[in-house]
Amino acid sequence: MKPVVHEDRAGLVAAVADSLESLIAELVERQGRATIALTGGSVGTELLGALAERPVDWARVTLTWSDERFVEAGSSERNATQARAALIDRIAIPGGQVRELPAADGRSLDGAAEAATAMLRELGPIDLTLLGMGPDAHVASLFPGLPGVYAAGSAVIAVRDSPKPPPERLSFTLDAINASDRVWLVVAGADKADAVARVLGGADVAEAPAVGVAGRRETLMHLDAEAASQL
Repeated sequence: MKPVVHEDRAGLVAAVADSLESLIAELVERQGRATIALTGGSVGTELLGALAERPVDWARVTLTWSDERFVEAGSSERNATQARAALIDRIAIPGGQVRELPAADGRSLDGAAEAATAMLRELGPIDLTLLGMGPDAHVASLFPGLPGVYAAGSAVIAVRDSPKPPPERLSFTLDAINASDRVWLVVAGADKADAVARVLGGADVAEAPAVGVAGRRETLMHLDAEAASQL
């Protein structure tokens, strides 16, 4: 995992948006399409807002999410709802190319995980997975000490008893994350500095799930100066 340090939060967001715009253009030119797994969180949402201003060929892009809160469709807690406000409702992307993870619409959490896993297989290779990281070094909804960190296979799993509300979630496994060609972590803030140092220092994956992240071709940790302050 390679750290890339930016001067501040605004510079981080702008630089990653630039890189993402360029990557999508490269992928579309080379293979005719791009598939991106988005992340939630404040920095992730700011990134989507910045991307909405860029001249991206959205007709050739498919979007999904590496994790989701298992709440009602349209809930403000859902990553997809936040992404729609920041990006999706502002761009010309075909509705069928926005592949949300299931909402709590009466189905069970386990049933939703099975449906999401089937969708993931249908999507095929993901070109880029974007991830945030918490102060506890969690990524997606894979939290330290919870069994999801050890879940094998490229799948979407049910997460119960999340230490962050809401307690029920859906999450890519580490294997699903690592099946992506590229993984970019986007991390800002002094409250993440200890976690960044532990992850890049090779902490145990059970205590710092981000340690287990490794894209097939590229793994970058984009940081602002505050998040990088303990390196």
